[in-house]
Amino acid sequence: MNIRELAKLAGVSASTVSKIMNNKDSSISPSTRERVLQIAKQYNYQSYSSLIEKGTTTLTLGVVFRSASTMNLTLDGILHAAQEAGYTILLRESGNDSEREAQNLSVLCSHHVDGLIWEFVNKDSEKNIPFLERHEIPTVIFHSEHGNAVNIDYEEAGRQAALTLVNAGHTAIACINAPVPGREAFTNGYQKCLFENHIPLDEAFIFAQIDGQLMQKIASHTISGVVSAHYETAARLYDAVRKLRYELPYDVSIVSLRDESITPDVLRQLSTFTIPHYAYGEYLCERLVGQIERGENTPPAFRRAIQLDSESTVGIPHNSHSKKITVVGSINIDNYLKMDALPRTGMTVSSSLSASYVGGKAINQAIGAARLGQRVSVIGRLGNDVDSDTVYRALNMAGVDSMGVKRCSGHKTGQAYIFVQRDGDSMISILSGANATLLPQDIREAGRVFENAAFCLVQTEIPIETVAETCRIARKHGAQTILKPVACGELPADLLRNVDILIPNRAELDAICPAAGDLESQAAQLLDAGVGTVIVTLGTEGCFLKTAQESAYFPAVPFDVVDASGAADAFISALASYLLEERSLHTAIRIASYAAGFTISREGVTSSLVDKNTLESFIMQREPELLQIN
Repeated sequence: MNIRELAKLAGVSASTVSKIMNNKDSSISPSTRERVLQIAKQYNYQSYSSLIEKGTTTLTLGVVFRSASTMNLTLDGILHAAQEAGYTILLRESGNDSEREAQNLSVLCSHHVDGLIWEFVNKDSEKNIPFLERHEIPTVIFHSEHGNAVNIDYEEAGRQAALTLVNAGHTAIACINAPVPGREAFTNGYQKCLFENHIPLDEAFIFAQIDGQLMQKIASHTISGVVSAHYETAARLYDAVRKLRYELPYDVSIVSLRDESITPDVLRQLSTFTIPHYAYGEYLCERLVGQIERGENTPPAFRRAIQLDSESTVGIPHNSHSKKITVVGSINIDNYLKMDALPRTGMTVSSSLSASYVGGKAINQAIGAARLGQRVSVIGRLGNDVDSDTVYRALNMAGVDSMGVKRCSGHKTGQAYIFVQRDGDSMISILSGANATLLPQDIREAGRVFENAAFCLVQTEIPIETVAETCRIARKHGAQTILKPVACGELPADLLRNVDILIPNRAELDAICPAAGDLESQAAQLLDAGVGTVIVTLGTEGCFLKTAQESAYFPAVPFDVVDASGAADAFISALASYLLEERSLHTAIRIASYAAGFTISREGVTSSLVDKNTLESFIMQREPELLQIN
């Protein structure tokens, strides 16, 4: 088609067409210009002057891409959008070579392309931008870290992939950082998800490829889930896991990204998020055409929601198939002061030793049960301070699930000031801090933490209405509740009805039942109120058990007393642990007495909690019948 034919079709003069095609059309109406350009696009018209003059409209777009392997369906999307807009595409591949990239840009400029879609080879590619600016060529940069680049949001894709596993209960999540476009952003999204959900980042869980170390961690269930930005890598991992006779998702869960061009293998059926490369390519071209024809310089970034295609390789963590213990309550930093005699009114005492430990009854009981081989989750509140980092590290080291532990802005982590006398007697003063912000709504929102729980341990160092809601939610999930009353008076009737085992000391029992008579009468009053079992700890005198069927005393296990402040927490965590292993109540009480004895013989609480092997080795030498399983 020549200029006269185009002018005739448009109903204008040849000079008008010439002005429009050479961008000298300021005196021509927008509607006429649009009509002429539309016909030119339809017939792929190019003026003779466009081959030799700068600034003419050629209806041609240039695409410079790094490597064919990185384009996938993106190029198809570009080509489709260009055709729809009436443009022809000139393609140039840089082959990951900076010199070749510069040559490609020069060639396209010599062809007077109207605009350019450009994938940087590397960060040094920015030095070519002034060259394009001198030629006044509108440019859209993609797959780059450049500030004006239009990128697929791989960071959000990584966050969503990891969040899929977090929502299924995983905390030990690995990331395969395969060498594909967007891998750094994907890994950043994975790390962001862990941070948002208070899961400590373990650099040893980030892998560049499938190797023996990754497979060993999967085999030992150290890792329960894996995310990958590369479908082929995820597929190879799937095959490797199956070759070892492991099952997905029972032994490990896998979530991957995949291109639209990849049809999921029927035999693998991997859980994937599909990356919309085709729509991305269309968007890149539409954005460039908008710049060329309408001067649109700041359109919105590419945003396309991604969704999980299936849950075939997503399941609960392997360890979640067994019952667990959920602990709800106070989290503190325990500040110890050791002295010859406890302070009294009008008296000043000197401390011979000071120390700080992670503590609070929720932490003590959670770590105590974890050391006895149980799977444990904890719910509590921390301040937004340095102490919160210390608590998270301690829970991570102990293997305790901290998904239910959150930071509270504007509050300090709880503090306990523990005064320990030379003979082991102690007194405690508590600054609640963030513990006071744990509300019933928080318990309801953390309902997932109660799933598959056999026991729920709770204490009254958090708001009493939160304690009541905890017992109610735990009962709803089929968990038995064990309540330790601390620094409280009479307990609400609706709370007592949801308590399976109540474990006060003598002073706490007096505070709960001030009107009752002796020890047995007080315990009987609690049973009448709906409590299933009452165990009163009596220090060196052992403990007293009261149920609807019996009353019984159990002697203490003799240990030298160094610090008695953690005895109750050690007793409760051991009691729940061995009841979970289906030991009788009498047997569990005796084993718990040994655990408490170990704790009082050492300084601090979490630092003195006994592990399963040490405890059972000691018991085997004294009362081996306690460890016999019927």
